[in-house]
Amino acid sequence: MTPPPSAPYRYEAQAWRAGVTRVAGLDEAGRGPLAGPVVAAAVILDPTRRVRGVADSKLLAAERREELFAVIYERAVAVGVGIVDHVTIDRINILQATKRAMAEAIRSLAVPPELVITDFVSVPALTCPQRNIVDADARCATVAAASIVAKVTRDRLMLEADKQFPEYGFARHKGYATADHLAALDRHGACPIHRRTFSGVWRQGELFVLEVDD
Repeated sequence: MTPPPSAPYRYEAQAWRAGVTRVAGLDEAGRGPLAGPVVAAAVILDPTRRVRGVADSKLLAAERREELFAVIYERAVAVGVGIVDHVTIDRINILQATKRAMAEAIRSLAVPPELVITDFVSVPALTCPQRNIVDADARCATVAAASIVAKVTRDRLMLEADKQFPEYGFARHKGYATADHLAALDRHGACPIHRRTFSGVWRQGELFVLEVDD
């Protein structure tokens, strides 16, 4: 199988040449699933220790993502992760939950970024400039690295969820709306980590009342 093309360092190199060395790529995993959290990651790569082979996490085999995940953590200047759970997703909606996870990932970086590049999601209230680039996970190495960290982190959480709720098959589909996941929802109803406001869950016939904080 031919590996996907590596994401280039074009945008990062432009910033580095201008003296902006702390460039953070920012991406998320888990906006679409019917269960589990949304996870965001922020990665500041070292210009002198580039990670070769990073690409959009969706195009990489699970084993390759795990390999790159370890290299990213070993070589990066800083890695930050933000996690927003299913309860909050139901309460504030998935887009706002995604932005909250992204802001948390930036805050958790050990050093503050001077520039943030996102996969076309604008993150409010950042204290540094941001560039929101279409398909940045394929076009920017730092964003590709962030996509890998977010995906591996979330997949590991869903593997743990599979141990707690084995009847749903989370280890296979990670919460996405596959045919076997929908069939499991038909058989068992929603489990505690399902997103009750998502149509693939509530359409199974459950009555769901959302409690909103004052």
